[in-house]
Amino acid sequence: MSALPTPPHLRVAHITTIDLSLRVLLLRQLQALRDAGFDVSGISSAGSDVPALEAGGIRHIAVRMSRRYTPLADLRSLFELWRVLRREKFDVVHTHTAKAGLLGQYAALLAGVPLRVHTIHGLYLPQNASPRMRRAFVLLERVTMRFSHYNFAVSAEDVPVAVAEKISKAARIELSGNGINLAAFSAERQTPEKRAATRRSLGLTDEHLVVGMVARLVAEKGYLEMFEAAALILKEEPRARFIFVGGAEPEKSDAIGPETAAEWKIDGVSQFLGYRTDMPDLYAIMDVHVLPSHREGFPIAPMEASAMGVASVVTDVRGCRQAVDDGVTGLIVPVRAPRALAAAIVTLLRDPEKRSRMGRAAREKAEREFDEQVVFAKVLAAYDRLLHRGNHGAITASD
Repeated sequence: MSALPTPPHLRVAHITTIDLSLRVLLLRQLQALRDAGFDVSGISSAGSDVPALEAGGIRHIAVRMSRRYTPLADLRSLFELWRVLRREKFDVVHTHTAKAGLLGQYAALLAGVPLRVHTIHGLYLPQNASPRMRRAFVLLERVTMRFSHYNFAVSAEDVPVAVAEKISKAARIELSGNGINLAAFSAERQTPEKRAATRRSLGLTDEHLVVGMVARLVAEKGYLEMFEAAALILKEEPRARFIFVGGAEPEKSDAIGPETAAEWKIDGVSQFLGYRTDMPDLYAIMDVHVLPSHREGFPIAPMEASAMGVASVVTDVRGCRQAVDDGVTGLIVPVRAPRALAAAIVTLLRDPEKRSRMGRAAREKAEREFDEQVVFAKVLAAYDRLLHRGNHGAITASD
């Protein structure tokens, strides 16, 4: 990526609520900005992922933030963010996720940050929300982006909705898409010996058919439907085994634990692996990848599975529809429909030729559509364009 034709050492901060988001969602983007000549910092609550950020060459600034609704604590976070941004004198503040977006945008406004950018990682407008609840969510999104100079959306479906709901002016929003490191997620890097070793490490034999789900352990990701589906799948295909990869989130009201699987009597054929850093190895042993989520922005797991040549079964929600081409790279099923989910998974488990064909198509789609470098270039181009505009006149929220 070429360097920006802008003054050297422009300072940019990306803000998320937790450090996990900085590392998983943004580390490589932050490194790309650094390599393009920016002085880059990440701001979030402190946690176990900070050392990985710093090892990756990204300075971390700790500000306490909660993902829950905590009015007094949120006011303290806003004040702390404002103090940090005023002290650091960043040229760009770029916020991500709902709470960090709301607090970060207003702290940046009060601190006089010249360029304020926000990325929408999925508008929180649940499909089953009442009209009153939907209006409340729309208002919150409007408030979050009221004073941002520019917005990105990872999902193509969110752009027209944001404009129609007056969340963002059309001239101020752009589809960034989402992407992954295609070189790291490549089946070509997996030898038969490596796959066999990964299987053995999990107690799996060659006869087992592996269904994998990669998601945070919360009900919103569709775990309850997946557990019910797994019980149905075993009746049709007893060779099936299930691996669930994702960190626990006990602070969430819809947190899920391994004990829940026991209620469906699938604990003996299921493994909960927690958060893992060897995801290419795990995708390589999956026969089918599954994400039965209730809501998404643009999920990473189906992109990674596609890049590894693994067909996915996902639900018919925004983001998943973008990540999977129904009948081509995987199958799309209704939301909260465990029987349909089970039937789709069994269809693929029983048809290795179809799995293989879909897997090849999925890799081709990943190469066309999921390259993270395209996302990085869009963000870099927007900074360049908007900062140059600022050199000739102040950027204001009405631009």
